[in-house]
Amino acid sequence: MAERLALFATTARGTEDLLAEELKELGARRIRQDRGGVRFMASLDEALKVCLWSRIAMRVLYPLGEFEARGADGLYAAVASVPWEEHLTPETTFAVEATLKDSEHSHTGFVALKVKDAVVDRMRDKRGARPDVDTHDPDVRVVAHLVREKLSLSLDLCGEPLHRRGYRVRPTAAPMKETLAAALLRAAGYTGEEALVDPMCGSGTVLIEGGLIARRRAPGLTRTFAVEKWPHLGTRARELLEDMRADARRNERKVAVPLLGFDKDPEALEAALRNVKAARLGEEIQLAEGDATKLPPLPEPPGLLLTNPPYGDRIGGAGGQKGMKSFYFKLGDSLRAQKGWRLFVLSGNVAFESAFHARPSVRRDLWNGPIECTLLGYPPFYEARTRPAQEARTRPSQAPLRAPHQPVNVAAVRPEDEGEE
Repeated sequence: MAERLALFATTARGTEDLLAEELKELGARRIRQDRGGVRFMASLDEALKVCLWSRIAMRVLYPLGEFEARGADGLYAAVASVPWEEHLTPETTFAVEATLKDSEHSHTGFVALKVKDAVVDRMRDKRGARPDVDTHDPDVRVVAHLVREKLSLSLDLCGEPLHRRGYRVRPTAAPMKETLAAALLRAAGYTGEEALVDPMCGSGTVLIEGGLIARRRAPGLTRTFAVEKWPHLGTRARELLEDMRADARRNERKVAVPLLGFDKDPEALEAALRNVKAARLGEEIQLAEGDATKLPPLPEPPGLLLTNPPYGDRIGGAGGQKGMKSFYFKLGDSLRAQKGWRLFVLSGNVAFESAFHARPSVRRDLWNGPIECTLLGYPPFYEARTRPAQEARTRPSQAPLRAPHQPVNVAAVRPEDEGEE
């Protein structure tokens, strides 16, 4: 591998610019946004820093190239043209993950099998023996992405996707990915210097990610990465990561602001309590049973209210969309009563904005898994405002988000994982 690597980090659609900002802060260079991810250049130590510290990236991929792959034979030939002996040994275990889009092939398992066959046949020809497949804990994870007849091949530096932080021991229905929660916090400008409240905390993901930010704790601190087992880079990667982890532990700090969560579902609250404990944030995050439509006065000074209300299928007996509108109306009254608090809401229901009866000053379209959502930001409320004309007079301007100017000389890759959008 080259001294400076051309890499691709995947992320939820609609958060690419947030990931680009984060990668720049982590030392990446020649950053270019793409649909579902960001291309960048990084040295080995910078790439490992991204693996350890990125809160938003889901995967960090090392692209091996793009190929024309027509039919099963073309697919096999394309994979067999890659010098796998530079990345594997006969003792290395590997696994193949395949994704398809508008492909002549209808099954990812067939594509993964053809990729596997080509890899082991090439290794047998070049090294006299084939590596074994390990789908559970491979040393090297090969990512194959086939769009029509264009095949992208990459190696995954991380192994398990980065959203799997390890603290979600008790999930709830339709949980938000940890990486998306971190992206919402960045979009809201949260730095850990102000109070954070989630009045519908569910399994506690937003609060835990906020707690990690406030603690300045690396999100990948307690996990290992696939690159540590790569035959040609593993030893050096382990040495670098050992030093990085030690530095990260030394630089953690105490949380000086309140982190509060409420939920009226006892099962969700129990899940949040267990997850908070697993994240080692039990002293920093306080949880209590509470109805978001009847929120008590919050502590001073005010900070950030960030929440992800139900989209329509998780409020029992609510009476369909009419019931959701009534719920959103009551929620608006409750949250606007918290004077001075900044408010961000991730909405997945088209009826939310009008029923909430307040005009947002910030709007960002993004995807929560397969659901198209909008992150709505509201300035601090100081007086009850229900008249649209009055809201319009107090609405701050918001410049449209633009991608920064980027150089073009980075190898094109499209290894995004459609299943993790």
